[in-house]
Amino acid sequence: MTFTTMHIALTAALTGVLALLVGLLRLPRERWHDTIAAAVLAAAAVLLWRLSANMPQLNDDGLPGFSANDWAAPAMTYLFLSGYADVRPPLDDRRYRQFRILATLGAMVVNVITI
Repeated sequence: MTFTTMHIALTAALTGVLALLVGLLRLPRERWHDTIAAAVLAAAAVLLWRLSANMPQLNDDGLPGFSANDWAAPAMTYLFLSGYADVRPPLDDRRYRQFRILATLGAMVVNVITI
């Protein structure tokens, strides 16, 4: 089974909105542009992975309810957010790490539920 580009884009957008909400709660207010950038990166990670790996073999559920793509899209989110922190170190590393894992878990939930 494969998914439409619109379905994947909506999944990515929902991931980005969820990451933005988590970022607004966890990240310092004075770096609001980093919160927006991180949310965009979370959405981009899901969008790019899901578009590039949109093939039946990766979308079939190996475990009941979980496909390889359900696991990989959040992993890409984690990698994108880790790379961003390497390029632009956060003001509060502990809070950024909390944000990153919550955004990753959010990506997992969104991917499992919506796709």
